[in-house]
Amino acid sequence: MATHNDTGSWGETKASAFLTEKGFEIIEKNYRYKHMEIDLIAKYKKMLIFIEVKTRSGTGFGMPEEFVNYTKSRLIMKAAEHYIFDKDWHFDIRFDIVSILILPNGDLNIRHIEDAFC
Repeated sequence: MATHNDTGSWGETKASAFLTEKGFEIIEKNYRYKHMEIDLIAKYKKMLIFIEVKTRSGTGFGMPEEFVNYTKSRLIMKAAEHYIFDKDWHFDIRFDIVSILILPNGDLNIRHIEDAFC
C-alpha cells in the first residue's frame, strides 16, 4: 500500500477516535458506492453526518481541508444520496470535514469543520 494510503487510513482512525470522544457514533467506515467513497458516516443525536477526512504532514500545498474540491464534494454527496435511500433515512443530514495536520514535532492539529459543503 502506498504511503499516502497509510497516512489516510491512520488519519481516519484518529478522526474516528476524535469524533467518538465528542459523542458521535461512527456507523460506517469507508462506505463505497460504485467508484465513490465516504470516509466516515456518523450519527449525532438525530442527524446523519457524512465525513471526509483529510490528513497532511505539511502545509506546503495548503491546509488539509483545502483538498476537498467541488468534484470531491459532489462525489461524496452522490454516495450519500444512495446511502440515505438505501437506509430509508428521514432525519437531517450534514457534510463535515475532519482536517488533520501532523506538525513537525509529531503533535496533531485536528479541526472538525461542520457543514463544510452542501
